[in-house]
Amino acid sequence: MLADNRPLVSSLASAETGPAISPLKPGASIASDAAAGQWTLIRHRFFRNKVAAFAGCIILLLYLIGAFAEFLAPGLPNASRPQYTFAPPQRISFFASGADGGREFLPHVKGYRIEIEPQALRRTFVIDENKVIPIGFFVDGPAYRLWGLIPMTTHLMGPLDSREPMYLLGSDRLGRDLLSRLIYGTRISMSIGLAGVAISLTLGIVFGAISGFYGGWVDTVIQRVIEIVSAMPTIPLWLGLAAAIPLTWSPLSVYFVVTLIVSLLGWTGLAREVRGRFFALRGEDFVTAARLDGSRERRIIFRHILPSLTSHILAVVTLAVPTMIVAETSLSFLGVGLKPPVVSWGVLLQDAQNVRSVATAPWLLIWPSLAVVTAVLSFNFFGDGLRDAADPYDS
Repeated sequence: MLADNRPLVSSLASAETGPAISPLKPGASIASDAAAGQWTLIRHRFFRNKVAAFAGCIILLLYLIGAFAEFLAPGLPNASRPQYTFAPPQRISFFASGADGGREFLPHVKGYRIEIEPQALRRTFVIDENKVIPIGFFVDGPAYRLWGLIPMTTHLMGPLDSREPMYLLGSDRLGRDLLSRLIYGTRISMSIGLAGVAISLTLGIVFGAISGFYGGWVDTVIQRVIEIVSAMPTIPLWLGLAAAIPLTWSPLSVYFVVTLIVSLLGWTGLAREVRGRFFALRGEDFVTAARLDGSRERRIIFRHILPSLTSHILAVVTLAVPTMIVAETSLSFLGVGLKPPVVSWGVLLQDAQNVRSVATAPWLLIWPSLAVVTAVLSFNFFGDGLRDAADPYDS
Protein backbone atom coordinates (compact mmCIF):
# COMPACT_ATOMS: atom_id res chain seq x y z
CA MET A 1 0.00 0.00 0.00
CA LEU A 2 2.79 2.40 0.87
CA ALA A 3 4.63 1.58 -2.30
CA ASP A 4 1.49 2.04 -4.34
CA ASN A 5 0.70 5.41 -2.73
CA ARG A 6 4.11 6.94 -3.32
CA PRO A 7 3.44 7.99 -6.93
CA LEU A 8 0.13 9.44 -5.84
CA VAL A 9 1.78 11.47 -3.07
CA SER A 10 4.53 12.71 -5.37
CA SER A 11 2.00 13.72 -8.02
CA LEU A 12 -0.05 15.59 -5.42
CA ALA A 13 3.04 17.38 -4.15
CA SER A 14 4.00 18.42 -7.66
CA ALA A 15 0.44 19.57 -8.32
CA GLU A 16 0.48 21.68 -5.16
CA THR A 17 3.92 23.20 -5.69
CA GLY A 18 3.43 23.88 -9.39
CA PRO A 19 0.71 26.55 -9.20
CA ALA A 20 2.42 28.14 -6.18
CA ILE A 21 5.63 28.80 -8.17
CA SER A 22 4.19 29.81 -11.53
CA PRO A 23 2.35 33.01 -10.43
CA LEU A 24 5.67 34.53 -9.25
CA LYS A 25 6.64 35.52 -12.77
CA PRO A 26 3.82 37.96 -13.46
CA GLY A 27 4.06 39.25 -9.89
CA ALA A 28 7.81 39.78 -9.99
CA SER A 29 7.47 43.50 -10.70
CA ILE A 30 5.27 43.92 -7.63
CA ALA A 31 7.83 42.17 -5.50
CA SER A 32 10.63 44.26 -6.97
CA ASP A 33 8.67 47.46 -6.30
CA ALA A 34 8.08 46.36 -2.73
CA ALA A 35 11.82 45.80 -2.25
CA ALA A 36 12.88 48.90 -4.20
CA GLY A 37 14.33 51.98 -2.56
CA GLN A 38 12.75 55.40 -2.29
CA TRP A 39 14.43 56.88 -5.37
CA THR A 40 13.58 53.83 -7.48
CA LEU A 41 9.91 54.12 -6.57
CA ILE A 42 9.94 57.86 -7.31
CA ARG A 43 11.53 57.22 -10.71
CA HIS A 44 9.00 54.51 -11.61
CA ARG A 45 6.04 56.67 -10.62
CA PHE A 46 7.44 59.72 -12.37
CA PHE A 47 7.89 58.01 -15.74
CA ARG A 48 4.31 56.77 -15.62
CA ASN A 49 3.31 60.44 -15.99
CA LYS A 50 3.92 60.95 -19.71
CA VAL A 51 3.33 64.71 -19.61
CA ALA A 52 5.89 65.21 -16.85
CA ALA A 53 8.40 62.97 -18.62
CA PHE A 54 7.96 64.91 -21.86
CA ALA A 55 8.38 68.19 -19.97
CA GLY A 56 11.58 66.83 -18.46
CA CYS A 57 12.89 66.06 -21.96
CA ILE A 58 12.15 69.65 -23.04
CA ILE A 59 13.99 71.00 -19.99
CA LEU A 60 16.97 68.79 -20.75
CA LEU A 61 16.91 69.97 -24.36
CA LEU A 62 16.89 73.62 -23.27
CA TYR A 63 19.90 73.11 -21.03
CA LEU A 64 21.76 71.27 -23.80
CA ILE A 65 21.03 74.21 -26.11
CA GLY A 66 22.41 76.58 -23.50
CA ALA A 67 25.49 74.44 -22.90
CA PHE A 68 26.42 74.26 -26.60
CA ALA A 69 25.10 77.67 -27.64
CA GLU A 70 28.23 78.69 -29.55
CA PHE A 71 28.15 75.56 -31.68
CA LEU A 72 24.38 75.51 -32.26
CA ALA A 73 24.02 79.21 -33.14
CA PRO A 74 24.47 79.97 -36.87
CA GLY A 75 26.33 83.18 -36.03
CA LEU A 76 27.50 85.44 -33.25
CA PRO A 77 24.80 87.11 -31.14
CA ASN A 78 26.01 90.68 -31.60
CA ALA A 79 27.14 90.48 -35.23
CA SER A 80 25.07 93.08 -37.09
CA ARG A 81 24.37 93.55 -40.79
CA PRO A 82 22.46 96.85 -41.16
CA GLN A 83 21.55 96.09 -44.78
CA TYR A 84 19.20 93.35 -43.47
CA THR A 85 17.34 95.34 -40.80
CA PHE A 86 14.03 93.68 -39.84
CA ALA A 87 14.51 90.91 -42.41
CA PRO A 88 11.62 88.42 -42.20
CA PRO A 89 12.12 84.76 -41.24
CA GLN A 90 13.25 82.37 -43.96
CA ARG A 91 11.93 78.85 -44.39
CA ILE A 92 14.24 75.87 -44.91
CA SER A 93 13.56 73.77 -48.01
CA PHE A 94 15.30 70.48 -48.70
CA PHE A 95 14.61 70.01 -52.42
CA ALA A 96 15.26 72.32 -55.35
CA SER A 97 14.81 72.16 -59.10
CA GLY A 98 17.77 70.52 -60.79
CA ALA A 99 19.42 71.36 -64.09
CA ASP A 100 17.51 68.54 -65.84
CA GLY A 101 14.16 69.85 -64.60
CA GLY A 102 13.84 67.26 -61.83
CA ARG A 103 14.04 67.58 -58.09
CA GLU A 104 17.34 67.23 -56.24
CA PHE A 105 18.19 67.19 -52.55
CA LEU A 106 19.56 70.62 -51.71
CA PRO A 107 18.93 72.16 -48.28
CA HIS A 108 18.47 75.88 -48.86
CA VAL A 109 16.65 79.05 -47.97
CA LYS A 110 15.30 81.67 -50.33
CA GLY A 111 16.95 85.07 -50.59
CA TYR A 112 15.46 88.54 -50.17
CA ARG A 113 14.17 91.14 -52.57
CA ILE A 114 13.78 94.78 -51.54
CA GLU A 115 10.45 96.50 -52.21
CA ILE A 116 9.20 100.00 -51.41
CA GLU A 117 5.78 100.40 -49.81
CA PRO A 118 3.80 102.92 -51.89
CA GLN A 119 1.99 104.47 -48.89
CA ALA A 120 4.82 104.81 -46.35
CA LEU A 121 7.67 104.82 -48.88
CA ARG A 122 9.43 102.40 -46.57
CA ARG A 123 11.88 99.74 -47.59
CA THR A 124 10.73 96.19 -46.88
CA PHE A 125 12.16 92.76 -47.50
CA VAL A 126 10.23 90.17 -49.49
CA ILE A 127 11.24 86.55 -49.96
CA ASP A 128 12.68 86.07 -53.46
CA GLU A 129 11.55 82.66 -54.68
CA ASN A 130 14.08 82.70 -57.52
CA LYS A 131 17.16 83.15 -55.34
CA VAL A 132 18.43 79.96 -53.69
CA ILE A 133 20.95 80.13 -50.83
CA PRO A 134 22.40 76.66 -50.14
CA ILE A 135 22.93 75.79 -46.51
CA GLY A 136 24.85 72.96 -44.91
CA PHE A 137 25.57 71.26 -41.64
CA PHE A 138 28.85 71.45 -39.73
CA VAL A 139 29.97 74.41 -41.80
CA ASP A 140 32.69 76.95 -41.09
CA GLY A 141 31.52 80.28 -39.80
CA PRO A 142 32.51 83.08 -37.42
CA ALA A 143 35.20 82.11 -34.93
CA TYR A 144 34.21 81.54 -31.31
CA ARG A 145 35.42 79.85 -28.15
CA LEU A 146 33.32 76.93 -26.93
CA TRP A 147 32.64 77.49 -23.21
CA GLY A 148 35.14 80.34 -23.48
CA LEU A 149 38.01 77.85 -23.74
CA ILE A 150 38.14 75.91 -27.02
CA PRO A 151 38.68 77.99 -30.20
CA MET A 152 36.40 76.72 -32.99
CA THR A 153 34.87 77.86 -36.27
CA THR A 154 32.44 74.97 -36.90
CA HIS A 155 28.72 75.66 -36.58
CA LEU A 156 25.94 73.11 -36.68
CA MET A 157 24.18 74.86 -39.55
CA GLY A 158 24.75 77.87 -41.74
CA PRO A 159 24.94 79.12 -45.34
CA LEU A 160 27.69 77.65 -47.48
CA ASP A 161 28.58 81.19 -48.53
CA SER A 162 29.01 83.25 -45.37
CA ARG A 163 28.25 86.44 -47.31
CA GLU A 164 24.68 85.33 -47.96
CA PRO A 165 21.95 86.02 -45.35
CA MET A 166 20.27 83.27 -43.33
CA TYR A 167 17.71 84.49 -40.80
CA LEU A 168 15.54 81.50 -39.88
CA LEU A 169 13.71 83.51 -37.19
CA GLY A 170 14.22 86.92 -38.74
CA SER A 171 16.51 89.80 -37.75
CA ASP A 172 16.22 92.77 -35.39
CA ARG A 173 16.64 96.51 -35.86
CA LEU A 174 20.41 96.15 -36.24
CA GLY A 175 20.31 93.21 -38.61
CA ARG A 176 21.33 90.67 -35.96
CA ASP A 177 20.23 87.06 -36.28
CA LEU A 178 17.38 86.45 -33.83
CA LEU A 179 17.94 82.67 -33.80
CA SER A 180 21.56 83.08 -32.68
CA ARG A 181 20.57 85.61 -30.04
CA LEU A 182 17.75 83.36 -28.80
CA ILE A 183 20.13 80.40 -28.45
CA TYR A 184 22.68 82.48 -26.56
CA GLY A 185 19.90 83.90 -24.39
CA THR A 186 18.85 80.37 -23.43
CA ARG A 187 22.12 79.92 -21.57
CA ILE A 188 21.67 83.08 -19.48
CA SER A 189 17.96 82.76 -18.75
CA MET A 190 18.06 79.06 -17.87
CA SER A 191 21.22 79.28 -15.78
CA ILE A 192 20.06 82.32 -13.82
CA GLY A 193 17.05 80.26 -12.73
CA LEU A 194 19.30 77.51 -11.37
CA ALA A 195 21.67 79.96 -9.69
CA GLY A 196 18.80 81.85 -8.07
CA VAL A 197 17.18 78.64 -6.86
CA ALA A 198 20.50 77.41 -5.44
CA ILE A 199 20.76 80.54 -3.28
CA SER A 200 17.10 80.38 -2.25
CA LEU A 201 17.43 76.67 -1.51
CA THR A 202 20.41 77.24 0.77
CA LEU A 203 18.74 80.07 2.67
CA GLY A 204 15.40 78.27 2.93
CA ILE A 205 16.84 74.99 4.18
CA VAL A 206 19.25 76.56 6.68
CA PHE A 207 16.78 78.98 8.25
CA GLY A 208 13.86 76.56 8.06
CA ALA A 209 15.86 73.73 9.64
CA ILE A 210 17.18 75.91 12.47
CA SER A 211 13.73 77.35 13.13
CA GLY A 212 11.95 74.01 13.15
CA PHE A 213 14.59 72.04 15.03
CA TYR A 214 15.31 74.42 17.91
CA GLY A 215 11.99 76.27 18.24
CA GLY A 216 11.60 78.76 21.09
CA TRP A 217 13.02 82.23 20.71
CA VAL A 218 15.12 81.14 17.72
CA ASP A 219 11.97 80.15 15.85
CA THR A 220 10.27 83.42 16.85
CA VAL A 221 13.11 85.60 15.56
CA ILE A 222 13.42 83.73 12.26
CA GLN A 223 9.68 83.77 11.67
CA ARG A 224 9.50 87.52 12.26
CA VAL A 225 12.29 88.01 9.72
CA ILE A 226 10.42 85.82 7.22
CA GLU A 227 7.23 87.81 7.76
CA ILE A 228 9.05 91.11 7.20
CA VAL A 229 10.68 89.86 4.00
CA SER A 230 7.40 88.37 2.74
CA ALA A 231 5.54 91.63 3.40
CA MET A 232 7.82 93.63 1.12
CA PRO A 233 6.40 94.34 -2.36
CA THR A 234 8.38 92.24 -4.78
CA ILE A 235 8.49 94.29 -7.98
CA PRO A 236 9.29 97.70 -6.39
CA LEU A 237 12.01 96.13 -4.26
CA TRP A 238 13.54 94.40 -7.29
CA LEU A 239 13.43 97.64 -9.24
CA GLY A 240 15.03 99.61 -6.43
CA LEU A 241 17.83 97.10 -5.89
CA ALA A 242 18.49 96.69 -9.61
CA ALA A 243 18.57 100.47 -10.12
CA ALA A 244 21.36 100.69 -7.52
CA ILE A 245 23.71 98.64 -9.72
CA PRO A 246 26.49 100.96 -10.99
CA LEU A 247 26.58 101.41 -14.75
CA THR A 248 30.34 100.85 -14.78
CA TRP A 249 30.07 97.24 -13.64
CA SER A 250 30.96 94.46 -16.08
CA PRO A 251 28.18 92.30 -17.55
CA LEU A 252 29.40 89.34 -15.48
CA SER A 253 29.11 91.34 -12.26
CA VAL A 254 25.63 92.52 -13.21
CA TYR A 255 24.66 88.91 -13.92
CA PHE A 256 25.59 87.77 -10.42
CA VAL A 257 23.95 90.78 -8.78
CA VAL A 258 20.69 90.20 -10.67
CA THR A 259 20.83 86.53 -9.63
CA LEU A 260 21.21 87.60 -6.01
CA ILE A 261 18.34 90.08 -6.31
CA VAL A 262 16.04 87.50 -7.89
CA SER A 263 16.76 84.95 -5.13
CA LEU A 264 16.62 87.46 -2.27
CA LEU A 265 12.88 87.05 -1.74
CA GLY A 266 12.45 83.51 -2.99
CA TRP A 267 13.55 81.56 0.07
CA THR A 268 10.77 82.39 2.55
CA GLY A 269 8.21 79.88 1.30
CA LEU A 270 10.67 76.98 1.35
CA ALA A 271 11.88 77.99 4.82
CA ARG A 272 8.36 77.76 6.21
CA GLU A 273 7.75 74.38 4.59
CA VAL A 274 11.01 72.98 5.94
CA ARG A 275 10.20 74.41 9.39
CA GLY A 276 6.84 72.66 9.43
CA ARG A 277 8.35 69.32 8.43
CA PHE A 278 11.05 69.65 11.09
CA PHE A 279 8.38 70.33 13.72
CA ALA A 280 6.65 67.11 12.70
CA LEU A 281 9.78 64.95 12.55
CA ARG A 282 11.90 66.13 15.46
CA GLY A 283 9.84 64.04 17.89
CA GLU A 284 9.95 60.83 15.84
CA ASP A 285 11.57 57.67 17.16
CA PHE A 286 14.55 57.73 14.80
CA VAL A 287 15.45 61.26 15.96
CA THR A 288 15.18 60.19 19.60
CA ALA A 289 17.34 57.15 18.87
CA ALA A 290 19.96 59.35 17.24
CA ARG A 291 20.01 61.62 20.30
CA LEU A 292 20.41 58.66 22.65
CA ASP A 293 23.19 57.32 20.45
CA GLY A 294 25.15 60.50 21.05
CA SER A 295 24.73 62.15 17.65
CA ARG A 296 25.36 65.86 17.49
CA GLU A 297 22.60 68.23 16.55
CA ARG A 298 24.19 69.06 13.21
CA ARG A 299 24.37 65.37 12.33
CA ILE A 300 20.74 64.86 13.34
CA ILE A 301 19.66 67.74 11.12
CA PHE A 302 21.69 66.92 8.00
CA ARG A 303 21.98 63.12 8.23
CA HIS A 304 18.66 62.06 9.71
CA ILE A 305 15.92 64.65 9.17
CA LEU A 306 16.87 66.42 5.92
CA PRO A 307 17.23 63.20 3.84
CA SER A 308 13.59 62.42 4.57
CA LEU A 309 12.67 65.79 3.02
CA THR A 310 14.79 65.41 -0.11
CA SER A 311 11.99 64.40 -2.46
CA HIS A 312 9.78 67.24 -1.25
CA ILE A 313 12.60 69.78 -1.57
CA LEU A 314 13.32 68.65 -5.15
CA ALA A 315 9.69 69.15 -6.10
CA VAL A 316 9.69 72.64 -4.56
CA VAL A 317 12.90 73.53 -6.39
CA THR A 318 11.59 72.52 -9.80
CA LEU A 319 8.52 74.70 -9.24
CA ALA A 320 10.70 77.64 -8.11
CA VAL A 321 12.94 77.71 -11.19
CA PRO A 322 10.25 79.16 -13.53
CA THR A 323 9.59 81.91 -10.98
CA MET A 324 13.24 82.90 -11.18
CA ILE A 325 13.18 82.83 -14.99
CA VAL A 326 10.11 85.07 -15.13
CA ALA A 327 11.64 87.44 -12.56
CA GLU A 328 14.83 87.84 -14.60
CA THR A 329 12.82 88.31 -17.78
CA SER A 330 10.68 90.98 -16.14
CA LEU A 331 13.67 92.90 -14.75
CA SER A 332 15.52 92.78 -18.07
CA PHE A 333 12.38 93.74 -19.98
CA LEU A 334 11.96 96.80 -17.75
CA GLY A 335 15.57 97.76 -18.40
CA VAL A 336 16.82 97.39 -14.82
CA GLY A 337 18.16 93.84 -15.06
CA LEU A 338 20.62 92.49 -17.56
CA LYS A 339 21.58 94.87 -20.33
CA PRO A 340 23.36 94.58 -23.68
CA PRO A 341 25.83 93.22 -24.66
CA VAL A 342 24.53 90.44 -22.38
CA VAL A 343 21.87 88.43 -24.22
CA SER A 344 18.92 86.91 -22.36
CA TRP A 345 15.26 86.37 -23.16
CA GLY A 346 14.37 89.48 -21.20
CA VAL A 347 16.94 91.54 -23.11
CA LEU A 348 15.49 90.27 -26.39
CA LEU A 349 12.03 91.33 -25.27
CA GLN A 350 13.27 94.89 -24.79
CA ASP A 351 13.06 95.28 -28.56
CA ALA A 352 9.33 94.52 -28.27
CA GLN A 353 8.69 97.61 -26.12
CA ASN A 354 8.41 99.75 -29.23
CA VAL A 355 5.01 99.34 -30.87
CA ARG A 356 6.42 100.35 -34.23
CA SER A 357 9.08 97.64 -34.03
CA VAL A 358 6.48 95.02 -33.13
CA ALA A 359 4.24 96.12 -36.00
CA THR A 360 7.17 95.95 -38.40
CA ALA A 361 8.76 92.76 -37.03
CA PRO A 362 6.30 90.77 -34.87
CA TRP A 363 8.81 87.92 -34.59
CA LEU A 364 10.77 90.04 -32.11
CA LEU A 365 7.93 89.48 -29.63
CA ILE A 366 6.77 86.02 -30.67
CA TRP A 367 9.94 83.93 -30.41
CA PRO A 368 11.35 85.19 -27.08
CA SER A 369 7.88 85.03 -25.52
CA LEU A 370 7.42 81.50 -26.82
CA ALA A 371 10.76 80.48 -25.30
CA VAL A 372 9.77 81.86 -21.89
CA VAL A 373 6.33 80.23 -21.98
CA THR A 374 7.80 76.88 -23.06
CA ALA A 375 10.38 76.89 -20.27
CA VAL A 376 7.90 77.94 -17.58
CA LEU A 377 5.24 75.41 -18.58
CA SER A 378 7.82 72.62 -18.84
CA PHE A 379 9.11 73.31 -15.35
CA ASN A 380 5.57 73.48 -13.97
CA PHE A 381 4.56 70.14 -15.51
CA PHE A 382 7.87 68.59 -14.48
CA GLY A 383 7.53 69.87 -10.92
CA ASP A 384 3.93 68.66 -10.62
CA GLY A 385 4.92 65.20 -11.85
CA LEU A 386 7.89 65.04 -9.49
CA ARG A 387 5.76 66.17 -6.56
CA ASP A 388 3.13 63.52 -7.28
CA ALA A 389 5.81 60.84 -7.65
CA ALA A 390 7.45 61.83 -4.36
CA ASP A 391 4.19 61.91 -2.40
CA PRO A 392 4.03 58.64 -0.43
CA TYR A 393 0.33 59.13 0.35
CA ASP A 394 -0.73 59.44 -3.28
CA SER A 395 -1.94 56.18 -4.72
